[in-house]
Amino acid sequence: MAVSATVKEIYSQQFSTVLENDSASRCLEGFKKGLPPVLAVLDDHDNYVGMVSRRSVLRTRLDLTRTKVKSLMTVAPEVSLGDSLSRVARLMIGSGVRQLPVFEKNKIVGFVTDEAVIHATVGAEWGNNPVDSIMTRAPHTIEGNRSVGAVLGLMREFGISHVPIIEKGRLAGLVSIQDIIGNLYWPLQRVGNKDVVGERIETLAVAAKGIMSSPVITVDPKKNLRECEQLMHKHDISCLCVVDSDRLVGVVTKLDFLEPISQMETAERRLSVQFGTKDVEISPDQQQFMMTEFDSFARRFQEAFQMGSLFVYMKTHKGTNMRGTPMIHCRLQFRTTRGSFFAASEGWGVEPTFKVALDRLERRLLRSKELLAYNPRFAKDYLRKVGLPQEES
Repeated sequence: MAVSATVKEIYSQQFSTVLENDSASRCLEGFKKGLPPVLAVLDDHDNYVGMVSRRSVLRTRLDLTRTKVKSLMTVAPEVSLGDSLSRVARLMIGSGVRQLPVFEKNKIVGFVTDEAVIHATVGAEWGNNPVDSIMTRAPHTIEGNRSVGAVLGLMREFGISHVPIIEKGRLAGLVSIQDIIGNLYWPLQRVGNKDVVGERIETLAVAAKGIMSSPVITVDPKKNLRECEQLMHKHDISCLCVVDSDRLVGVVTKLDFLEPISQMETAERRLSVQFGTKDVEISPDQQQFMMTEFDSFARRFQEAFQMGSLFVYMKTHKGTNMRGTPMIHCRLQFRTTRGSFFAASEGWGVEPTFKVALDRLERRLLRSKELLAYNPRFAKDYLRKVGLPQEES
């Protein structure tokens, strides 16, 4: 289903600006209620050079009074007034930036936010779909007496920003990355000009239930997307827990909304792949290896999942190498119309680490209820072929 709205109908023309050589502390003054949570950064000639989001300011561990705005600046994809919401959603997902600058005749005229894209899309027929059609099923959870450090480790490993807290088998609360930042890392002790002491190890030992948000706003799996979006907007939150008969069955975030929106314009059913790296150099041969592996993966699962995107994120562990080969961390997120699936691995070298992560992802897909419900014979035959245990019916 396509959405006819364009950026012109939903973007905000009101926004604040800041100069790139200003003190970063000026940013705190620029985030005004009712405006997009982002500032346009201008040079000395009032030309747009980038943007600073409220999230980046809150997450920084630098002394804002001693830091220039340009140190926090992000260069985001630019969109035009005639761009579709589907294209905007794709750019947001691919770049990891949720507020994009809008240009007309090479001049910035406003910003479009993820909230605006989601709100406009759920206002159409698509908003009548139940939340269980897009939610992340079987989300990663943690017990309330586990440490905040354990929660943070889970977030880093799987690239998530919300972790439900479970006590005695029931949903007790929710910890977001913002809860961790607000309770533990802000403000931080600073040393010298810009450096900070680092993560305060003693604070990471605090029990997760000590900083969790509770009670949690929950929704039924069959609640429609429009009502869920209204709840998120009303309570100014970016995640809802989905509960069925007092049992947590999923979570839905803004990213879960954006993924199907990004695919609404796709003319044909397909699976795509996007790569993101940090301190990792990928050669053409390595990229060809990963694309070949993905093509094989896509051929096996194209019919079952029809549309979806595999997001690959790789980074190196600095200072850790074996005979000159760095240790690589690879995280995969496979977001589809049948749900979202995650896998991760660590190893020496790009190709073997990617291969292990993709194999783990494939095993999770084959064990998933979504695939078994769609084509149980395919999943069971494959599990038997590779010698993996099958789930009991």
